Amino acid sequence: MKALVTGASGFVGAAVARALLAQGAGVRTMLRSGSDTRNVEALDVEVVTGDLRTGDGLAAAVRGCDALFHVAADYRLWVPDPEVMHATNVDGSVRLLRAAMDAGVGRVVYTSSVSAVGIVVDGRPGDESTPVSIDQMIGAYKRSKFLAERHVMTMARDDGCPVVIVNPSTPIGPGDVKPTPTGRLIDDAVHGRMPAFVDTGLNIVHVDDVAVGHLLAFERGTVGQRYILGGENLSLQEILRQVAVLVGRRPPRVRIPHRVALGIAHVAEGWARVFGGVPQVTADAVRMSEKKMYFSSNRAMRELGYAPRPAAEAIADAVAWFRNARADQA
Repeated sequence: MKALVTGASGFVGAAVARALLAQGAGVRTMLRSGSDTRNVEALDVEVVTGDLRTGDGLAAAVRGCDALFHVAADYRLWVPDPEVMHATNVDGSVRLLRAAMDAGVGRVVYTSSVSAVGIVVDGRPGDESTPVSIDQMIGAYKRSKFLAERHVMTMARDDGCPVVIVNPSTPIGPGDVKPTPTGRLIDDAVHGRMPAFVDTGLNIVHVDDVAVGHLLAFERGTVGQRYILGGENLSLQEILRQVAVLVGRRPPRVRIPHRVALGIAHVAEGWARVFGGVPQVTADAVRMSEKKMYFSSNRAMRELGYAPRPAAEAIADAVAWFRNARADQA
């Protein structure tokens, strides 16, 4: 099998590429010009250039492929121009899937996010059927993933696109070179830069389990269906406690009220707009944290045979990777 993996220079995409190679598949990856290639340099993959935002190179990238794993996305919780994110995550995804259909690609796995899934207000885990609307999407990233997923579902229903949708929760583990927003949180906790926390919760999953879930969705998933690829629901306080134990630090004990955190975020964003860079904390992240982002992977377990490992193992691997990454930079 020849598979195109978009975004293999990124965290989840690289894990998917590794999983495919381990199964003996031929892997092609499409990267933008100038992409960070650290995650693919050691992999036996064919690299082609393409750009979701402009559409350049998409037709050539899918040509001759049996499968497409569309993992690439603009994943930022703060962006100066939301239209750039929309052009990549929504318009670019539609362009790529249409190119795949034109090229006769037999099967597509589209990587969405639990950002596009509803959250139950009483703290119970949400699932694929939890009601949700665009009005509940906080920030440009969540809106873009919600809209992209709706377009993909329409293409499966109306155009015959052979696509299965997966919704990873909060992956952590090795290879988070950028890092992702959650990876930055783990890295900060590892190195003593997380003195306090807000009252929230996340569904933690090992990135390699998410990658295996992609392959299971390819093999066993129902076209037009979506599957949450999650792990274990934990409070942020418990996540930080586990990190602290692993690195021999005292866990943070100060809980910051959301309204205070929101004020800090507005100041950080204002500073970033004036002086450049990325704010350490964003208003959208704080607003999202007002609800515990808990999810259930029961459908994927039942229909795909998905079996994620305990969150403690994911946290331990993430901590080890960030400690080693810092040591290598020293």
